[in-house]
Amino acid sequence: MRKIVHFNAAGTLAAALVLSAAGPAAADSSACTHHFSGPQVCIRLEGNNFWNTPTAIWTNPPKNVKTRQVTLYVNGTPYAVGNPSTATRVGKTLSHTWSRDQFDADAKLCVKFKGIDRTACEYVRDIGDRAPL
Repeated sequence: MRKIVHFNAAGTLAAALVLSAAGPAAADSSACTHHFSGPQVCIRLEGNNFWNTPTAIWTNPPKNVKTRQVTLYVNGTPYAVGNPSTATRVGKTLSHTWSRDQFDADAKLCVKFKGIDRTACEYVRDIGDRAPL
């Protein structure tokens, strides 16, 4: 009897370790405008369980542009926190990252830089738990 209880306890512990290693639902994603010429604008979402940190990126601004106003939209409405914001040059790109926030499932997040007619959009997705590789 003691041997069976010991074996079951070890099996339970092993199962708990495997489940805890799976981690939270991950949702990192990005999307860019797809044009062969002109400004290339992207949005990146980093987070999990609908908590995301959105980043706007202008990948090919003119060399003389050091800052530019950028707005984050949620389902077509300007985001209530930190809008509009100033994107700053980081190497060859302009970017701005908003604070982490919880967005609804399937919310459409878009970024638009002032003076550019292109908008990059991405949907908030929960892809479920992913086990580490």
